[in-house]
Amino acid sequence: MSLLFKGRKSQGEQVKHSSIMGLYFGFMNTIRQGVQSLGELWRTPVASLMTIAVLGLSLTLPTTLYVVVKNVQKVSSGFDNAAEISLFLKQNISEKESTALVKRLSLYKEIKEVRFISKQDALEEFKVASGFGEALNYLDENPLPSVVLVTPNGQFTKPEAARELLDKLERERDVDFGKLDIEWLERLNALLSLLRESVLTIAFLLLTSVVLIVGNTIRLSIMDKKQEIQLMKLVGATNHFIQTPFLWTGIWYGIVGGFIAFLAVLTMLLWLDNAVTHVVGVYNASFNLQGLNFSEFLVLLGLAISLGLFGSFLSVKRYIDAIEPNEV
Repeated sequence: MSLLFKGRKSQGEQVKHSSIMGLYFGFMNTIRQGVQSLGELWRTPVASLMTIAVLGLSLTLPTTLYVVVKNVQKVSSGFDNAAEISLFLKQNISEKESTALVKRLSLYKEIKEVRFISKQDALEEFKVASGFGEALNYLDENPLPSVVLVTPNGQFTKPEAARELLDKLERERDVDFGKLDIEWLERLNALLSLLRESVLTIAFLLLTSVVLIVGNTIRLSIMDKKQEIQLMKLVGATNHFIQTPFLWTGIWYGIVGGFIAFLAVLTMLLWLDNAVTHVVGVYNASFNLQGLNFSEFLVLLGLAISLGLFGSFLSVKRYIDAIEPNEV
């Protein structure tokens, strides 16, 4: 009984060992076919580079637009929470009433910060900002009202919530009227949404063209090797064995094309960096263009490989399966 058990155990180990060896040799054969496929591309450099360049440049445009959206969002992110409300107080309000109003507003749960600017301080700021300077000293009285600057808290920084808060604050008896300057932010967000939708649309069209170009290139390669494929089928080669080199060709197209797209975007950013620095310097600000980080580069490379593989897969499934050895 023990001998029978040992025999069965040894047979199971042999089957397991054979399966592992089969997987190993299958993996090594796939790698070997990948290297051979790379050699085929090297032997036809002009045709290969043209296909790779088309793939890479097709990926460059949507990637560039993505980088543009990313940088614009970086600029606008500093204003997302800047929905500051200006409350202009009534002219006849006393200092005591102004202080009471500021204390009352600071108790609002919707308000993060309250800052009071007196009539005199407002006039001094206006002198500097307007450039009229000493000419304003000839006014009979200060025409500017006192102002309370209110910074909303949390969710009330969003446009709709900030407007509701403005309506509530304008109902205070000491407030003449209020102003909320976020219309430009809404316009910017609308433009960003439009740009994002444009990026997706353009990306879809260009990526579809990449799949078609790669698929057509692989199709021509299959037709060029039709007799070779027929002979391989005559000697017993499976469709999977014949298809693998062509699938590797699509993968190599994607790898090199992804690197070309990345280098093109990087070159473009380096070229525009001085111009952006000059424009930002005019506004006495600082801003650095952001390119693709490592994770975004991996996404770009993975997308390029997926497109190359998918385009080649469509061709090999359609054309290699259709080739019969009896046509020789």
